[in-house]
Amino acid sequence: MTYSLEASDGSTVVLEESKCERDLGVMVDNELKFGQQVDAVVLKANRQLGLIKRSFTYLDEKTLVLLYTSLVRPILEYANVTWPVSFKKDTDKLERVQRRATRLLPHIRQLHYEDRLKILNLPSLVYRRVRGDMIEAYKFCHGLYTVDSGILVMANNSITRGHNLKLFRQTCRSRIRHDYFSQRIVEFWNGLPSDVVNASTVNSFKGRLDKHWEEYMFALELPPRSVTSCH
Repeated sequence: MTYSLEASDGSTVVLEESKCERDLGVMVDNELKFGQQVDAVVLKANRQLGLIKRSFTYLDEKTLVLLYTSLVRPILEYANVTWPVSFKKDTDKLERVQRRATRLLPHIRQLHYEDRLKILNLPSLVYRRVRGDMIEAYKFCHGLYTVDSGILVMANNSITRGHNLKLFRQTCRSRIRHDYFSQRIVEFWNGLPSDVVNASTVNSFKGRLDKHWEEYMFALELPPRSVTSCH
């Protein structure tokens, strides 16, 4: 399908349809899917990981973690709050980069992936994405952003049980809408205990969240969602 508009001089300009556009480094296609974004960051991260492998003849656990978390993981997590990973194939592509990184150490190469993560104290990328969403939710709910926080609607506390900062989950019928930040975080956030969501600082919140979800840090499963939610 083509579109056209009339220029100021009266001529007609034909607009070409674009299948994918990049905005602030994030690629989004015309169906609001982020498969091309995943492919792009995986390619870039693997190149960086290959550079590390070629540049260092010896790597110990401390050095590998430092290099990986400084040079590779930021590529995989850049602005990831804005591009949800909806499909398992994309989740696996991202996690495969970290799998490859943990296999750079010969003495742990034969272990299961989750065991390698525990030895290196590297949370899975699945966990890191949910954790990042919770940190952003904390900042919104505690007024740490100057932007309008209207994207998150507080629930009526009189009809809910749990902490005092529960969110209202709006009705959505499409997969795309379900993946929005304001939708996907609600059950995770509402399922957190009061002492976690009411932490006094962001760093305190991070520590309490990691302690609360410590059994999921190295797993490839998401932390449990709230049993009850607001509709």
